[in-house]
Amino acid sequence: MSESLLLGALLAVAGGYLDAYTYISRDGVFANAQTGNIVLLGINLFQGDFSKVLHYLIPIAAFALGIIICESIKSRLKESNKFHWRQLIILLEIIILAIAAFIPSGPANIAVNTMISFVCSLQTGSFRIINGNAIATTMCTGNLRSGTQQLFLAVKNKNRKNLKNSLSYYSIILFFTIGAASGAMLTKIINEKSVLISAAVLVIPFILMFKPSVIISDE
Repeated sequence: MSESLLLGALLAVAGGYLDAYTYISRDGVFANAQTGNIVLLGINLFQGDFSKVLHYLIPIAAFALGIIICESIKSRLKESNKFHWRQLIILLEIIILAIAAFIPSGPANIAVNTMISFVCSLQTGSFRIINGNAIATTMCTGNLRSGTQQLFLAVKNKNRKNLKNSLSYYSIILFFTIGAASGAMLTKIINEKSVLISAAVLVIPFILMFKPSVIISDE
């Protein structure tokens, strides 16, 4: 289940939603796209706006910390038969997002961006394989490259497996886009508390991973 297209689609919706949420309601910072944050950091560094540099540097550092925490949780719970380590990751995501929803927009935005960047890094480090393919659920650049490459190979070699792989990549991009559009719409309506919608979406994969008939990969 942890490597299924269904779970990947739900996580992609949440990933796209969070990027739109932080960009619209939390001072134009991307939750997932650290490349964008690094570019904006470099621009503000050049302009000498050091307060803005910290504005982007702290979420970047939180993203890196999340990867370390993710690997630590994985190493400790990898052999557990009762509670899979990826379920703990999703549970942490839900809790942190619920807390972020009740922090008002304003001076505390940098704290919320840090929290959500941390959440997204946990997801990035935990869910990297879908249907046997290396696919990200929190960003699209790599997925676009790999999906297009697989499509080219499918046409060139008339290979159905390449076509199936291509569709997996493009499906995740589609669901990420749906999440971003939903996040943009709902954030305009509900403001900072709209992040609770993303937390609610994550409850579904958390529950799905309890299914006893499903074998969850240890990788």
